[in-house]
Amino acid sequence: MELFIKHPQELQDNVLQDLIYFARNTEYGKKYGFKDIKSYKDFAAIMPVVEYSDVQADIERCKSGENNIFWPTDIKWFAMSSGTTSARSKFIPVSQESLEDCHYAAAKDLLCMYLNNNPESKLFTGKGLRLGGSKKLDKKAGTAAGDLSSILIDNMPFWADYSSTPGNETALLADWETKLPAIVNETIKERVTSLAGVPSWMMVLLNKVLETTGKDNILQVWPDMEVFFHGGVSFDPYIEEYRKLLPSDRVKYYEIYNASEGFFAIQDKNDSKELLLMLDYGIFYEFIPMDNYGTPDEEIIPLNQVELGKNYAVIITTNAGLWRYKIGDTVRFTSTSPYRIKVTGRTKHHINVFGEELIIENAEEALKNTMISVPCAIKEYTVAPVFMQGKEKGAHEWMIEFNTAPVDELAFAKALDENLQKVNTDYEAKRYNNTTLTAPRIHHAKENTFYNWLKDKNKLGGQHKIPRLSNSREYMEELLKIHNSL
Repeated sequence: MELFIKHPQELQDNVLQDLIYFARNTEYGKKYGFKDIKSYKDFAAIMPVVEYSDVQADIERCKSGENNIFWPTDIKWFAMSSGTTSARSKFIPVSQESLEDCHYAAAKDLLCMYLNNNPESKLFTGKGLRLGGSKKLDKKAGTAAGDLSSILIDNMPFWADYSSTPGNETALLADWETKLPAIVNETIKERVTSLAGVPSWMMVLLNKVLETTGKDNILQVWPDMEVFFHGGVSFDPYIEEYRKLLPSDRVKYYEIYNASEGFFAIQDKNDSKELLLMLDYGIFYEFIPMDNYGTPDEEIIPLNQVELGKNYAVIITTNAGLWRYKIGDTVRFTSTSPYRIKVTGRTKHHINVFGEELIIENAEEALKNTMISVPCAIKEYTVAPVFMQGKEKGAHEWMIEFNTAPVDELAFAKALDENLQKVNTDYEAKRYNNTTLTAPRIHHAKENTFYNWLKDKNKLGGQHKIPRLSNSREYMEELLKIHNSL
């Protein structure tokens, strides 16, 4: 870590050259002349930037058992991407190299950072409760597809299973409503010292633990609990609820930034909201400034050209054969020595129907500030535009399911609108005198509205997440239908 902190671009250049050399005799290597690439400039000139749809056909070939297409070693696993709840899954290749040199290396580094920062830790005196997904095996081709978490669990070394709970059989159950009570019944007997998973689903599990045990908080069940390693969604809307579930200042929260495509960044300091970009996991990074993303002026830059405070779309080249691949996430750099980031949202999960450029980071910040001024606790939410019709102006429509509802919902709506204006000047301009946008419309979702929506889509548990912002009304209309039926 000290090496890539001191020499970040040199190490990244070495990563790129190693990837190109290793894949020089693949179909891609021959097609794009990898043997002739001598520099990043050559690579950028030859290799196109792609999205999933551009490489889907080749991934399907690989998934059917063909090899040496975009990576020289056999690809046996495919992580089903669940960055959205759309019906169509993406199958992201996972190589042996990416398992060992990226995902498992990151897990070790995460533990090393945590223990280095907390030398009094007793983490290894108990077990880590992991909350993963399910795996489905394609027996015909000899490949396996499922949530990344289940692929990682299924391939862990045997000794790692001794320090984890639940066991593999329970952890890999496919049906969430069967899996949830099974995990509870197995784990409440254990000495659990850490949690790892997506905050929204982990909260469902922890509440089920309290329901089953009759305890008031999780520390009464697992008194030695000391850390929650979380990722997948912003933690801001959940932090107050977790403080109630784990009522002790000694419990720490460590954020990770991993995805089906790779493990990218790790919180390396206690009580930090910044993530250290990990540069030696076989991933080469490029970035597109969001102020010209998708325009004729779009530019792609390497790591050493990023600037502080700007939003960037992330492009990766990986040791699983993804070449200049847009992962769909946006980040903002908070430091360049070392390179630290905050995840700000998704390139496609924003609202810009009226020129307001509302991103997930804005929504999360506004919600956090609103929950302070108007006490409440949010379980899930999503936002959609209300389009202009005739002389009617536009608006944003929010569907929010609360764990603890605000006493005054009108005050909550007013505070949310004001806080959105404080964190986003474009939104503020469109709201000025109701110029373009009128006040946000807020639905207090009935209990289990979002749960039933995910269930209808067969997306319960694991890494599945609610899309927070959308430029269309598709999700909102589906949720309204369920809400009105409850």
